[in-house]
Amino acid sequence: MYPTLHLYIDGQFINADGRREQDVLNPATGAVIGKLPHANTEDLDQALTAAARAFESWKKTSPLDRSKVLRKVAELARERAQDIGHGMTLDQGKPLAESVGEVMFCAEHAEWHAEECRRIYGRVIPARQDRVRQLVLREPVGVCAAFSPWNFPFNQAIRKIAAAVGAGCTLVLKGPEDAPSAVVALARLFHDAGLPPGVLNLVWGVPHEVSEHLINSPIVRKISFTGSVGVGKLLAAKAASLMKRSTMELGGHAPVIVCDDADIDAAVKQLVPYKFRNAGQVCVSPTRFYVQEGAYERFVEGFVAKTKALKVGDGLLPDTRMGPLAQARRVSAIAGFIDDAQTRGATVLAGGAPMPGAGSFFAPTVITDLPEDSRLMTEEPFGPVAGIVRFKSLDDALIRANSLPFGLAAYAFTGSSRNAQAIGNGLQAGMVSINHLGLALAETPFGGIKDSGIGSEGGSETFDGYLNTKFITQLD
Repeated sequence: MYPTLHLYIDGQFINADGRREQDVLNPATGAVIGKLPHANTEDLDQALTAAARAFESWKKTSPLDRSKVLRKVAELARERAQDIGHGMTLDQGKPLAESVGEVMFCAEHAEWHAEECRRIYGRVIPARQDRVRQLVLREPVGVCAAFSPWNFPFNQAIRKIAAAVGAGCTLVLKGPEDAPSAVVALARLFHDAGLPPGVLNLVWGVPHEVSEHLINSPIVRKISFTGSVGVGKLLAAKAASLMKRSTMELGGHAPVIVCDDADIDAAVKQLVPYKFRNAGQVCVSPTRFYVQEGAYERFVEGFVAKTKALKVGDGLLPDTRMGPLAQARRVSAIAGFIDDAQTRGATVLAGGAPMPGAGSFFAPTVITDLPEDSRLMTEEPFGPVAGIVRFKSLDDALIRANSLPFGLAAYAFTGSSRNAQAIGNGLQAGMVSINHLGLALAETPFGGIKDSGIGSEGGSETFDGYLNTKFITQLD
């Protein structure tokens, strides 16, 4: 059964009760599985008022108390992972194992923030004058507005909530209307863990209407957004015009450099499932594969064979390894990339078309012989399609990998420590993973550069965007 959906404002779960509702669809079947209530203007104002009121007391709480709440959330998340994951597979589409794994993995984010929030330190600066005391304090920035995406609904929301709550801030979160169940479940976790009313508020609605209302409110002092580059730039510009701090985790178009000296079998074994997890709807998904000439044929052969072996189907079926795209509109969007590539003379070696039958399924696709100006090599596809091209020298690969305005994630495989150092230093990305796939851990920073964003979530940097720095100098 699909769970009932709610708003969550000032500690209360709120039903539709005459509010506008939106159909929630199962992307594997196209069937309506739920109704999502939209917040009206009064709801948004109530959420903002509740967050402002709660901030006055929450900012004064002991980090130990905040830590207890976050630890309890982690415990409850593990207990309820199967049910939360089932709902996520129904409305988002990813295989059940991925959905449950997302919840279990994110319990670590709650625990990490529970520990790190106890280590938000200031410092004492030695004074130049006797009897002067100089202190630096870190204080919560205030009420935050956060916007989380549909591709990892639990993961992306808990990162924002845990950072805000751990820092002593309060939050109004607009979750993804296409995949809402995991975020409603997340609000329930914090509610049951004892988070005071108003510290977390969850709203839904027409995205641009909700974002405009929240960002324009003088109550809000910090914006956090995960989503596309275009929307992120609009929200960042609006926040900047009002002198409000923002954290932006935006799109990517991750390059993969595979050198001649790499362990090709190991690279293929890791990259194929990583490329097609969540049907490629991952901001750090590897999308542009640059393979050195000596390894090219072997890499392509292995990559195509493993791609064709992937079982695509309903995420609730136990043998499914890739589910549907999250929305029907994504099917036509991916088809557009394929059409452009074929028009430009590229070769489709696997997939290349929507799959027959009900649901938003698109076959896992591998394309070679792509020109550098093709859409697949210049625009983020956000779907199950990989483009593979050759390179001669490492310098050439780095120039091509860095040629786009994106700078979120990048990957490389090489057996040479010299190559590894050159790649790590040379790739223009916020995150670089060499010879394995080691991103997005709770204890490591997650974020991009260039058009891919501002700021990081996770790691010791996680609270930077949620804290003000105050200097106090006092003469005794």
